Amino acid sequence: MIRKQWIALKTIAYGEIARFMRVWVQSLMPPVITIILYFLVFGHFIGPHLQNDYGVPYMEFIVPGLVMMAIVMSSYNNTSFSFFMARFQRSIEEILVSPVDKNVLMLGFCIGGMARGLLTGLIVTLASFLFTHSVPKHIEIVLLSAILASLFFSLAGFTNAIFSKKFDDISTIPTFVLTPLIYLGGVFYSISQLPPAWQVASYFNPIMYIVSIFRYGFLGIESTNLGYSVITLVMFVVALYSCNIYLLKKGVGIRT
Repeated sequence: MIRKQWIALKTIAYGEIARFMRVWVQSLMPPVITIILYFLVFGHFIGPHLQNDYGVPYMEFIVPGLVMMAIVMSSYNNTSFSFFMARFQRSIEEILVSPVDKNVLMLGFCIGGMARGLLTGLIVTLASFLFTHSVPKHIEIVLLSAILASLFFSLAGFTNAIFSKKFDDISTIPTFVLTPLIYLGGVFYSISQLPPAWQVASYFNPIMYIVSIFRYGFLGIESTNLGYSVITLVMFVVALYSCNIYLLKKGVGIRT
């Protein structure tokens, strides 16, 4: 039984990766071009006139946040669109009538989202060398935060796809929830620069922890306690994973 589930997991994950790689120009390049524009506008043109609390050039300061932004958006969009399309085309029913475990079903789609997010993040990191020569100081922390972030937002995209009833619902959450969380998550500034009330609000933003961990891995600067940030992020992942499994077992979004 374990071997059959493993084969099912590999099949779903491979299908998801093959899907976005077939159209890699549309799936991988637009986020990279967008992030390069951020590098130019915020880092190159505006950055020299700005300061941060850590004494590093502003361009180096925003690199971790922009890389993480690419990972977050790509992971989220891939899973939300892919699983919604499987529901919309009713191809998901072929999997549901098979003895595939719900954990395997969800992980297969999420692995595809993680792969796209991590690959996009790698390309953006390489592109950042055109503007700055900073290299990660703690590569293991960089990898850990990238994996956790891509997993969390793949799960979040899966949640969105479960509840979405039409194509417009896929773009609603990224526009009205995800984008504000990114801009208020410390990508372009230090959380300590916010007013006290906004600093407290930031502690409920998972992106703040993700960017904090990733920035520590890149630059070695710690805006929040590293251990606390990792534990909090893992708790977010476990909570969202459990929620999605509950929804799948209840048949929310997949049973008519």
